Amino acid sequence: MISYLEPTIDVNRNILEMEYAVRGPIPLRAAELQQQDKSIIFCNIGNPQALGQPPMTYYRQVLSLVEDPSKIQRERQLKDLFEETPFSDLKGEDFIDDDILAVSENIIGMMKTGMGAYTESKGVRFIREAIAELIDNRDDYERSGSVRADPEKIFLTGGASEGVKFVLDLLIAEKNDGIMIPIPQYPLYSASIKKAGGVQVNYYPDEDNGWAFSRAILDDALIKAREQGVNVKGIVVINPGNPTGAVLSEQSIDEVIQFAKENQLVIIADEVYQENIYTGQFTSFAKTLGDQKVPLCSLHSISKGFYGECGHRGGYLEVRNPPKVQGSDLDFVDLLLKQASVSLCSNTAGQVLTYLMVNPPAQGSQSYARFIQEKRQTLSDLRDKATMIREAFTQMDGVECFGETGAMYLFPRLNKLPEGTTDFDYCMALLEETGLCTVNGSGFGQKEGTNHLRIAFLPPKSLLEEVLPRWIEFHNRYIAG
Repeated sequence: MISYLEPTIDVNRNILEMEYAVRGPIPLRAAELQQQDKSIIFCNIGNPQALGQPPMTYYRQVLSLVEDPSKIQRERQLKDLFEETPFSDLKGEDFIDDDILAVSENIIGMMKTGMGAYTESKGVRFIREAIAELIDNRDDYERSGSVRADPEKIFLTGGASEGVKFVLDLLIAEKNDGIMIPIPQYPLYSASIKKAGGVQVNYYPDEDNGWAFSRAILDDALIKAREQGVNVKGIVVINPGNPTGAVLSEQSIDEVIQFAKENQLVIIADEVYQENIYTGQFTSFAKTLGDQKVPLCSLHSISKGFYGECGHRGGYLEVRNPPKVQGSDLDFVDLLLKQASVSLCSNTAGQVLTYLMVNPPAQGSQSYARFIQEKRQTLSDLRDKATMIREAFTQMDGVECFGETGAMYLFPRLNKLPEGTTDFDYCMALLEETGLCTVNGSGFGQKEGTNHLRIAFLPPKSLLEEVLPRWIEFHNRYIAG
């Protein structure tokens, strides 16, 4: 009898060795338990609508109308019909607001070829212009000494993640090219650096000081990397932080800019949580940069904030001071365009939602009051849920949580674990006993000798009220051995 060997294939080792903890072994086990009809609370990822956060009415009404324009005229006809019918008990609020119909018509007209056609590779021009206007208004560029945003240096992307990959794939040209990332970090960065074949250069914000970092921390990481032959080309900063939720001060942002200027680094500013600040105020890298000639790539997304449109995959990448490409007459933006062109364009639904994110209802319009009420309610609920969880930590022996509350996450330090156990063991046991799916701190990177977990504070308050006492009881029993 002839025997056949099972076929094998050699693959890209960088992809084989990539790790992405937020979709790793603990969430996979959670999915198995769910298949066994166990009740699971998925707090492993910032996916608001999956945990009950309602979408913004304004966004969804506009999106539905631009996807099916025939409904615009039909809505107007129905409204006229029922207004003329004396026995109808329908009221104006039962119909889509006139300003939403008008906005939808305007978008359709400016899209020109409709929602089902490819757009420019950078994204639709009027949307990029709206993004530039938002940035200018956000940063008050005239009074702050900043520089106007340029629509030609803005790319609409399939979520911020696509923009990150565009930038890192360009920066990493040789196997000794390095990118500095904060530890702990969102594993998109470590995975993307690994996939591109580069070197991850860790720097460690000071946890006990609210995850702040100083110039000394940055210099130390850079010097060690260069001593090992690493050619450091860029620095990633996540503000507000993921997984820590920490919010950077303007002084810290300026320190990063001066550090990058002196060492000729590209700054990659992940600012997707800029709407998720519950105390204090967000300051962008672009505003602090002003007219200084430091390359800056800033990222934003429709996935977070109060909008939570993760599944629609929309976002943008803005570039300032693009460096020239060595041995070419092209610059960084030219090559980003080449990358975007390979994908043809980002999806049009994500582009439209990005437009709505930067161009909300005008004050005084019919839809404005409802929009503001929904926005405030969502952000208030997030703040309240973060407060509930932080309060629970005070009842858990040996748990500390540092820094301001920002983004959608808390990253508590587990100071007491039974000997021989890790934060992975803790999170897996927590899942098995309570159904609460978190992510172990080691999945994001952490200082040696410390243990953490990340939890997204997204479940409804009623669900937190039910699970938090179980978590407290589990924790105190677990660490007691």
